[in-house]
Amino acid sequence: MSAQQKTSGERTTAQASEARNDFTKGSVSGVILKLAIPMTVAQLVNVLYNVVDRIYIGLLPNDATLSLTGLGVCLPIVSLIMGFANLFGMGGSPLSSIARGRGDNDEAEKIMGNSFAMLLYTGVVLTALLLLVRRPMLYLLGASENTFPYANRYLTIYVLGTIFVMLGLGMNAFIDSQGFARTGMMTVIIGAVMNIVLDPLFIFVFHMGVSGAALATILSQMVSAVWILRFLTGTKTILRLKRQNMHLEAHRCRRIITLGFSGFVMSATNSLVEMVCNTTLQSWGGDLYVGVMTVLSSLHEIALQAVRGLTHSAQPVFGFNYGAGEYGRVKRGIVFLTISTVLYALLVWFLMVTFPEFFIRIFNRDEALIQKAIPALHVYFFGFFMMALQFTGQSAAVGLGRSAQAIFFSIFRKVIIVVPLTILLPKLGFGVMGVFIAEPISNFIGGAANYITMLLTIWRDLSREMKPRRVQRPLE
Repeated sequence: MSAQQKTSGERTTAQASEARNDFTKGSVSGVILKLAIPMTVAQLVNVLYNVVDRIYIGLLPNDATLSLTGLGVCLPIVSLIMGFANLFGMGGSPLSSIARGRGDNDEAEKIMGNSFAMLLYTGVVLTALLLLVRRPMLYLLGASENTFPYANRYLTIYVLGTIFVMLGLGMNAFIDSQGFARTGMMTVIIGAVMNIVLDPLFIFVFHMGVSGAALATILSQMVSAVWILRFLTGTKTILRLKRQNMHLEAHRCRRIITLGFSGFVMSATNSLVEMVCNTTLQSWGGDLYVGVMTVLSSLHEIALQAVRGLTHSAQPVFGFNYGAGEYGRVKRGIVFLTISTVLYALLVWFLMVTFPEFFIRIFNRDEALIQKAIPALHVYFFGFFMMALQFTGQSAAVGLGRSAQAIFFSIFRKVIIVVPLTILLPKLGFGVMGVFIAEPISNFIGGAANYITMLLTIWRDLSREMKPRRVQRPLE
């Protein structure tokens, strides 16, 4: 085959993909679901990278609770690394989607290339920095003399795979935003299946404990990252990752960071909340309650994946249709997203409060921990459905490029509400249970404020943009 024929074939493949992934065609709910089903599966599988570690560690014959608690102390750092992946991945992919919606694929590829470069460089810096400060950081995050050895062993190995985590999470967003949700799902499934297989091998057969869990995770993330890069440099993708687009350009970097900052803030504030919760629980309840929070946050993480899958799937659809001037489709998408996520969250809430012991035993069999965790779970998950409103408002803002609004409400719910309440409520007579009460209070206040603001700003502006189009419609 000649070079000209090869180029022509690649162009034809890209054009076919472009037509197939035009988000202005078909029902908007159908388009979102088409992306959401595989993306939600991918999100659920993705969470297995860390959650499966906790499940296996909870089954250790010796020191299971201390090992699990030590891993829980590391979670704020894991959230922070994911935050940087979101900063460049979730910042660049909506911008890339908007550019593609306008027909400017060249600009979309340059945005993707700049995002890749920032993920790579930041991963190198984070690896060096976290290795240097890991000991004082772990004690700051709630480690005790009993749990530090386990936390240190896990974190040291996990941090060495930071680059793979960054590239895997960050660049998969560019596969999903082009409409290749099944491919995005496969990248995650491959790594997760590998992790599920390697975890028991390293933890139980080779007797590596928490070190084995961390090693299985980073090897799996490495495989996922390689798979993603092969796809984005291949012929089946619409937007291709090219070396010439990796030269950082200030104006694109600013736009990527500005939009992605909301995703970063969400993860960074998660990290802050986890840190404050662990240190407060360590002070008021000791290692056992840090272990309880590790179990509850693991369940919370799993429960949120379907909401995240739907809201993340909606972002490129919102952005593409907004770029194409299809404002009515954006509004219909917001309505669909609201109803579907709220109904799902109500179902999760019902299951959690009805069968609490069943879900807690997935992660730990210690009877002392289970007895403390059951009442904490009932409080922690109260009003879980309000999280759906928080994520819907956030998704609409990010998808339409309104980063300031998305950033504000990320900070508002966690930094302004959760953190102060986590510190104050135990001192006001609620004791250790005050830490768990802070979550539902923030869900109600933060979710309502975010969603109402979205209706008063984004929804109103979309309605205003639609008016001229109705006036120009020819009379029948």
